[in-house]
Amino acid sequence: MRRVSGLIVALFIAGAMSGTASAQDTLKKIKDSGTITLGHRDTSIPFSYYDDKQQVVGYAMDICMKVVDAIKANLKMPKLDVKLNPVTSATRIPLMANGTIDLECGSTTNNLERQKQVWFATTHFVTANRFVSKKSSNLKTVDDLKGKTVVSTSGTTNIKNATEINVEKKLGMNIIAAKDHAESFLTVESGRAVAFFMDDILLYSLVANSRNPSEWVISADALTVEPYGIMMRKDDVEFKKVVNGAINALYKSGEINKIYGKWFLKPVPPKGVNLNVPMSAPFKKVVAKPTDSGDPKDYQ
Repeated sequence: MRRVSGLIVALFIAGAMSGTASAQDTLKKIKDSGTITLGHRDTSIPFSYYDDKQQVVGYAMDICMKVVDAIKANLKMPKLDVKLNPVTSATRIPLMANGTIDLECGSTTNNLERQKQVWFATTHFVTANRFVSKKSSNLKTVDDLKGKTVVSTSGTTNIKNATEINVEKKLGMNIIAAKDHAESFLTVESGRAVAFFMDDILLYSLVANSRNPSEWVISADALTVEPYGIMMRKDDVEFKKVVNGAINALYKSGEINKIYGKWFLKPVPPKGVNLNVPMSAPFKKVVAKPTDSGDPKDYQ
C-alpha cells in the first residue's frame, strides 16, 4: 500500500508540475508554432469588433498588435503569424485557460476573483457599471427597477453585480442573460426587458450606433468601477513581462494618446459615429503610473 500510495503521490506531483510548466510557456508555444492567437469580441465597440468589411478592429486590438510587435522583437521572429479567434463573455476565460488563445483583446474587467483563473496586463481603460433604458420608461435609479425584468450579458461581472444588488436591495428583479451585448440591447429595444446592465462605455457605443439614439438614457449612478485589462494565462511571468512592457512603453511615450483619440474622439466604423469620450481621470492616473490591479479602490 505504501508503495502504491507513493507512486500515486509522485504521479500527482508530476502532473501538477507539468500543468504549471505549460502555463508558463506561452513564449515557447508561440515560437514553436510560429503563431500567436488573439481572442477578440464581435460587438464590443470600440474595443474589439467586426467593422462593415468584417475585419476585426478596435482600441484593444490596436494595443494588442503593439504587444505582438514586442513579442516578435523578443523572440526575434519578424514573420510571426497572427491568428484571430472570436470569443464571448462566457467563453473567453475557458479558451484562455485551455490554450486556445494567447491574449484576449477586448473589454474584460480585471478583478480579484478573475485573477484566480487568469492574469491581466496593465489596465487599458477604466469604466463603470450602469444601466441603459428608454427615456419613456422613466427609470433613473436601481430602485426604479423593482419587480421589473432586466438583462445583462452572460459571463460578465455586470450580471453578477446586478444579481448581488437584486438580493441586497430585495428588488425582486427578473434578471435574464443574453449571449452578447448586441442581443442584450435588442432585448430592451424590443420590450422584453426594461434595462440593460453593462459597462457605461459599451452602453454609450450601443446607444450612439442605435437607430434612434435620442430615445435612450444611461443611468447617472455608477454601481461599480471596472478596470479593463488584456487577459493572458495565469502564472506566466516571462510572458506578462513582455506584454506589460509593451503597454507601459505606449504610456511612457505618449503614443497611447493617439490610439485613444482614434477610437474615442474621432468617428469610428461602421457608422462613423464619434463617441466623444475624453480620457477619464482614473485612466489618466493609470497612464501616469501603470498598474494591473484588480482592486477597484486603486482606481478611485
